[in-house]
Amino acid sequence: MRRKISLLIFFALLVFALPPAGIYLSGRSVGLFLSFPLLTASVAHRSFSWLVFLLYLLPSAGVIALVAVAASSKPAEAEAGFSPVKRSLPWWGWVALAGLVISWLFAWTRLPWLAASQRFTFIPLWLSYIFLVNALCFRQAGTCPLLHESVFFLGLFPLSAVFWWLFEYLNQFVHNWLYAGVDHGPLAYSIHATISFCTVLPAVYTTRTWICGLKWFRRRFHGLPYGRARPGNFIPWITLGIACAGLFGVGLWPEELFSLLWLAPLLILISLKTLAGLPTLFTSLVNGDWRPAVSAAAAALLCGFLWEMWNFYSLAKWMYGIPYVYRFKIFAMPILGYMGYLPFGLLCIEVIESFKCQGSVSQEKR
Repeated sequence: MRRKISLLIFFALLVFALPPAGIYLSGRSVGLFLSFPLLTASVAHRSFSWLVFLLYLLPSAGVIALVAVAASSKPAEAEAGFSPVKRSLPWWGWVALAGLVISWLFAWTRLPWLAASQRFTFIPLWLSYIFLVNALCFRQAGTCPLLHESVFFLGLFPLSAVFWWLFEYLNQFVHNWLYAGVDHGPLAYSIHATISFCTVLPAVYTTRTWICGLKWFRRRFHGLPYGRARPGNFIPWITLGIACAGLFGVGLWPEELFSLLWLAPLLILISLKTLAGLPTLFTSLVNGDWRPAVSAAAAALLCGFLWEMWNFYSLAKWMYGIPYVYRFKIFAMPILGYMGYLPFGLLCIEVIESFKCQGSVSQEKR
């Protein structure tokens, strides 16, 4: 456990230090990117480019096609010892559903008597979602993170705040989103933002738990063809070098390399864990089991869709400014932006798994 924490600290230091190192090399002032609180200003980005859009679209389509082929493959035999039992939704699940509906209505209406509190609806909305999905997990398998990993699960809330503040920091270099309709006083904003950010990792983790328990999902994405040869030790070093160079380059060319904000941290953490001899979500790929990786990416994509949907008509919301590909939007997010949720989901689960004790039951084995 101590080795995992040390590795995460080193990972955070790399992610924190590389972009400003690029800024420093470019001759600009690093201090401009280290203000508190981390409030992103609106900036003018490069206009839409069909060439760049297609360059991003092709690999994105390739990933989707690969997952679709795996999903449509012949289902594996039912797992021994897994016999789903029909259960009713627990009472607290119904309470969470009611809370979600009420919070949703409050977020999207403009009633005068709600005006003072509407900017805070994100928090009860996502807490209700987290409790509801926990209830669905309990209905599905008789277990859920909230009840059966209580201490660990509650620890994800403060971890989530730290985790997302790191992305807020990275956003200072690319200016891809900003917040509107929130109190920008330093103390008030920091408290409000921190409480909101606490829900990110618990939402992704609980959603992944539910996805892993779906009968359809348990019988797909494993038993697939795989290569028997394992990558040499030089591959993680090369990947680490490229990812670090990419994040360093974000400080130099933020408009061109903005997408590395989502991809580079994942590759850095995967490389570090591999070099340290720790398992990752990709470890099982050599055995033809895609479920750990696919479930993590799918959980973040589902949460991302809900984040964007509930954000769209909310009073306090985030708004986007993305160079080259800002077109064909679903809610406020351009369609290619949703591809960023895939590596984000993998990173979320990699960070979460790094805080698990060895005795904990991994989600993919449930």
